[in-house]
Amino acid sequence: MIRSLASLAVILSIPLIANAQPIKLFDGKTLAGWEGDTKKTWRIQDGAIVGGSLDTLVPRNEFLCTTKSFGDFELKLKFKLVGDRKAANAGVQFRTKRIPNHHEVSGFQADVGQHYWGALYDESRRNKVLAQPDKALLEKIVKHDDWNDYTIRAKGPRIQLSLNGTQTIDYTEKDAKIETTGIIGLQIHGGAKAVVHYKDIVIEELK
Repeated sequence: MIRSLASLAVILSIPLIANAQPIKLFDGKTLAGWEGDTKKTWRIQDGAIVGGSLDTLVPRNEFLCTTKSFGDFELKLKFKLVGDRKAANAGVQFRTKRIPNHHEVSGFQADVGQHYWGALYDESRRNKVLAQPDKALLEKIVKHDDWNDYTIRAKGPRIQLSLNGTQTIDYTEKDAKIETTGIIGLQIHGGAKAVVHYKDIVIEELK
């Protein structure tokens, strides 16, 4: 018994490593903590961050980005994409950086729209789809013109994407030179009449 109590005392003396508490990246009212083109592209509407237009073509890719960088995390959010389904596209950037003196960013993207729903894309870096779910799966889980749930989990080289509760991607980055920290960005893709809505954006940093 004495030995057991001593062992318990040792265990209790070891500090527990816990994940940070989830925090809201968007308060539903202001764009505090975010930066981007808030004059022509991004606005707040009905408690959501909204970008794009259904009246005119979105002229180019635009990104609303956090001012803070993140490394390992689990990000959850809701999004809705409306417009021309053949051309409308958006996405959520992570482990990303702004390209100096340019509207583009460079990094991973959890894709939205066209046939890229639930896919992992490398924006303005390798410029290719790194992993993509089966089309038949997407037909079952995507909610067109309605709210969808995205979960993005990045821990070390492993990236997992889930769309509406179904995992679409489990990808391990093999290139050690690829950055493992960066900003979070919300995208509206250029070239279509489309509007994207983002809300309930919550991140939990992983230790």
